Amino acid sequence: MAQNDLMPDRSPRTPSVSCVFVCHDGAGRLLLARRGAGARDEPGTWDTGAGALEYGETFEAAVTREVGEEYATTPLEISQLGVRNVLRDDPPSHWVALVFAVRVDPAMVAIGEPHKFDRLGWFTRDALPTPLHSQLPPTLALLPDHLG
Repeated sequence: MAQNDLMPDRSPRTPSVSCVFVCHDGAGRLLLARRGAGARDEPGTWDTGAGALEYGETFEAAVTREVGEEYATTPLEISQLGVRNVLRDDPPSHWVALVFAVRVDPAMVAIGEPHKFDRLGWFTRDALPTPLHSQLPPTLALLPDHLG
């Protein structure tokens, strides 16, 4: 029996790889973006930045590219925090999230993708805005206390 005969209504799916970054100022404040109407999911929620790892790209290159695209700035320091296996039912998705802490200069940050984000803000971990994106709490759980 051919593979297609076993699962005629399903196409093969593989998880994507995403570089998630929590930008901070090095003094306890975290940069969050509010997802706008053009966001892929959960518009109106506050989240960190993220982007897909492209073929042949190092993690650091992906984070640097995505920070530039989303926040119009260059990372001052990048450190890997951990890895998450993200499985969601709504919307149906599966990705491997490599999570990074990224120090940036607050004076150099701006919205780089206004079609995805409509607001930026600096927050402390004990005074986060609401509503939060569903994936933000488990991402922030990987962040060391001294960074936020």
